Amino acid sequence: MKQNITLSLDKDLIQKARVISARRHSSVSKILSQELQRILESTEKHEIARKRAISDLRTGYRLGGIITASRKELHER
Repeated sequence: MKQNITLSLDKDLIQKARVISARRHSSVSKILSQELQRILESTEKHEIARKRAISDLRTGYRLGGIITASRKELHER
């Protein structure tokens, strides 16, 4: 379902948007809608990646090595 919204934009910005939309054989509304969709998708993907990275940091990685010394032994001088 589509819904209209009202935006307040600078006149120069609107004029430039009209020129771009005419070159793309599109409308200002469609271009703004597509760009907003791209921003939202990018933000969602970033948030998913951030959560995955935090989870990986908390879990840690097993790299297959064998611990042969204790922490105390490693830090003795």
